[in-house]
Amino acid sequence: MEYPEFPARIDHTVLGPETTSSDVYQVLDEAQEYGMNACIPHCYVAEAVEYAPPVRLVTVVGFPHGQTATETKVRAATSAVASGADEIDVVANIGRFKHGEEEAVLDELHEIVAAVSEPVKVIIETALLTDEERDRLSELAVEADADYLKTSTGFASGGATIPDVEAMSEYLPVKASGGIGSYETALEFVDAGAERIGASNGEKIAAEYRESAGQ
Repeated sequence: MEYPEFPARIDHTVLGPETTSSDVYQVLDEAQEYGMNACIPHCYVAEAVEYAPPVRLVTVVGFPHGQTATETKVRAATSAVASGADEIDVVANIGRFKHGEEEAVLDELHEIVAAVSEPVKVIIETALLTDEERDRLSELAVEADADYLKTSTGFASGGATIPDVEAMSEYLPVKASGGIGSYETALEFVDAGAERIGASNGEKIAAEYRESAGQ
């Protein structure tokens, strides 16, 4: 790939509970330097737009457990977009799904997708699912007209795996997230079918890409 293409696949991420505005500004600076997107907490979206207008901003809804009330998720998504977010990563309600409440999960996802015009990624938290559950929840995301599937929040027992990405990419474009720490590993996930890479050390991945490309 040419240099600008690969970093544009990276959602450089800072979502920890102690995230400060300074942390967000650092991620935005690095995103601008390498041509990455930035994935940041909802509360910082408006100031991020002002601080770094060129950076494509992703924020999260119902994060990290997905158990926020549906109306709260919808309001959060619309508020984030009104503040300037370019994409929404929403956590599916895994508890309801595992309890067999598929219709409730589908209705919630559909409401969120319908409420915004920007792309919505559905985080299905693959580490908590069987292969069969992963595939069924992927199907529900398709039925809800979501734009992407995302493997993980980074707050569960595991992150992205190659088999999960290969399977999920049969349904929708995939954002592989959780445990991806190098360009070599990121490239393996892209080769497996990932369209996006979510990483808290995106600057390292982009720098290694730049080095490999002789930039």
